[in-house]
Amino acid sequence: MSIQTRDAGAGFIATDPQLTTSESGRARFYARFGQEHFRKEDDGSFTKLETSFHHLVMFGKSAEHAAERFAKGDNFIADGYVRTSTYEKEGGMVESEEFVASRIGHDAARTRYEVDRSPRRDAVNASSFAPPAARSAPATVGL
Repeated sequence: MSIQTRDAGAGFIATDPQLTTSESGRARFYARFGQEHFRKEDDGSFTKLETSFHHLVMFGKSAEHAAERFAKGDNFIADGYVRTSTYEKEGGMVESEEFVASRIGHDAARTRYEVDRSPRRDAVNASSFAPPAARSAPATVGL
């Protein structure tokens, strides 16, 4: 069986997230996000380039969870896809790209956080998952 992959995006939430309802009645999360860019120099150092800003959207329950957990300034990693969207701005229609995330989480390399491993209320069968302490330790290999 092959490894399933999707497009991914990483950055920081640049605006206060908004939770609204889509035209079809589903929850819709929206925020602008920024991506920092760097160029590696011949001496091994990095030069910071201009930050780019983009649209981030999510739908359904994932959107509701993201709205509860994310705030302006948070660093994230998300998977999903890029699509072209059209919206009205200053009386005219504007075409742009947006990242439609299906999953999102805080960037562990840039965020301090604690993990709550208690079973979720909506877990289908929490008994089939053993908490980390109950899992067997990995075998060690001598070098």
